[in-house]
Amino acid sequence: MNVKLIRAHHLLLVCVLALLPVVTHGNTLERIRASQAITLGYVPDFMPFSDQTADKASGYAIDLCLKIAEKVRIDLNLPTLKINYQPVSLNDEMSAVSSGKIDILCTPTPPTLARRRVVSYSVPIYTAGLSAVVRQDASETLLNVLNGKVAHTGPTWRATVNRGLANQTYAAIAGGVTETWIQQQMRLLGVVATLVTVENAEAGLNLVANGKADAFFAERMMLKHLLTRNYPSGNLVLLERIFESAPTAMAVDREDEDFRLLVDTALSEMYRSGEIEQAFDKHLGGANSAAKKLFRIYAIP
Repeated sequence: MNVKLIRAHHLLLVCVLALLPVVTHGNTLERIRASQAITLGYVPDFMPFSDQTADKASGYAIDLCLKIAEKVRIDLNLPTLKINYQPVSLNDEMSAVSSGKIDILCTPTPPTLARRRVVSYSVPIYTAGLSAVVRQDASETLLNVLNGKVAHTGPTWRATVNRGLANQTYAAIAGGVTETWIQQQMRLLGVVATLVTVENAEAGLNLVANGKADAFFAERMMLKHLLTRNYPSGNLVLLERIFESAPTAMAVDREDEDFRLLVDTALSEMYRSGEIEQAFDKHLGGANSAAKKLFRIYAIP
């Protein structure tokens, strides 16, 4: 009798272990199927990539997420699939993905190693460029350094750069990769300056406009959009120089390859069909030749 019980327990354990992959596998798609709804996360005030419009969202990345939702609707045969929009902050965007609060983070972010500890990423959807905004009356020494006009001549170059950057106040969005980059540059060059952080790009531009910061560093396309919309008088200037470039993508559940495959498939189809280029034209002012080359690289065959 005891032998039979032991065998029964072993059989039950084997059955439970066999079922575990089924329970955990494809968790996002199963959640969507059960609720018949997909939740698109986004960071508001991040135009032209994502912005809040009443109880919905709009922007370049939102358009791409809507195509992903359409593929989910077709693949899961959910004709009445509901789309929920969930705003998140820069401080909780990754935890919102890893906890299942949102199914995908539409606002693109750089897939850093630190972030990939908690989330996975789609194929890139945009190549971000880090630029700076200054006032029209910014000092010539600061402008020369920021525009890269100081010749690289060893110690002399280092001293000139330090002189141009020292005793200035710089601003960046709190918690982002730009804040970390500025801190690294200040340490590397031995620059004694002040770094202040803000909640969003609009706040950073206000600091520069009001003389409380000498330069605000952020994503170039976002800065260009905000300057055109909110500062048409031209008292703020977007520098031409791009300090750093990085591919950005959509964050998804780290443990869900099935959903990631669906997302990458939808995006790759958009790259090949030209729909990505149409989204660029609509929200980002059109794709240049370099961006179009990257379209072919980013699409998975």
